[in-house]
Amino acid sequence: MEPITHPPASKNPEWNESYYFVFYDKANRIGGMSRVGFKPNKPEGMTFFFLFLPDGSAAGYHATDRCENYPSRLRVEQMSHISVGDGTWKYVFDGSMVVVKDPEKLPEAREKPDLISDLLEVKMDVGFRPIHQEYEYSEHMTAEALELGKKSGDKHWEQIAKVNGLIRLGDAELHLKNVIGQRDHTHGIRDWTGVGNWFYFVIWFNDRLAVNPAAIMTDDGRLGAGGFLFQNGKNIPLREIRLVKHELRKDALLPAGTELELIDARGKKHRLVARPGSMIPLPFLDEKGTKSILVQSFGQFELDGTTGGYGSYETLKRTVVK
Repeated sequence: MEPITHPPASKNPEWNESYYFVFYDKANRIGGMSRVGFKPNKPEGMTFFFLFLPDGSAAGYHATDRCENYPSRLRVEQMSHISVGDGTWKYVFDGSMVVVKDPEKLPEAREKPDLISDLLEVKMDVGFRPIHQEYEYSEHMTAEALELGKKSGDKHWEQIAKVNGLIRLGDAELHLKNVIGQRDHTHGIRDWTGVGNWFYFVIWFNDRLAVNPAAIMTDDGRLGAGGFLFQNGKNIPLREIRLVKHELRKDALLPAGTELELIDARGKKHRLVARPGSMIPLPFLDEKGTKSILVQSFGQFELDGTTGGYGSYETLKRTVVK
């Protein structure tokens, strides 16, 4: 397994080390995603935890601290990402989550408390057992893609796993049994408003087929690609990604669908069609007035005519430049 923490390679206050965890349980119709991130030069720790609930609502938790636990523990307030040491992980949460009926309204709940439909006591204790060797993006990216990707981090590891454990939602208990999940780990300088646009899809069909394409799109149309295809136990790098179509809703802010051509290291072409489900749009605003919207969603995916793909549909769109 890769080293879990790294000393800052820059004095830039935005240098960060970040850890992401996502899972979806089709039997219980619940999906979750969590990130813990650390900026030791500030110092600042940040976490979010979202649950897309079976009734179509969404629950959210967000917290910051002064990075007191990093690097000895990957914990911010009530959320912990725990590297067990044998290649497995544990994800533990115990706290209150705000519930909003319309996931798109979740980021507004702090300023508009009337949107809150419930305050849910949540406990999560799940284990993460990898099914393949972790994949590091930059080792397989072109020089141009690496240059374009500088504002999203220097190193980026991904790993798919079977997830088992318990989530308690109030008085209800949900048992996760061999559901598919994924983690990522990045470090470097991440500029949420300066990077232009990106997409990042974590897609599972089953434990023999998955795909994780990611790309940064510049204002002049260039595209820096990374990611991999996981097929029959092997990690196959994605050499190139071509944007065939990216549709926006009528509001021109949130995505409606994406179509990509993926070219893997063997030269084989793949067609990917992606549609987001319910979305949580997270706004980022810098001191210059530049705004971006990061969309978190669970989507539906089709790869080379194979339907039934599911997983995380994430996009970043820069909306205002002053």
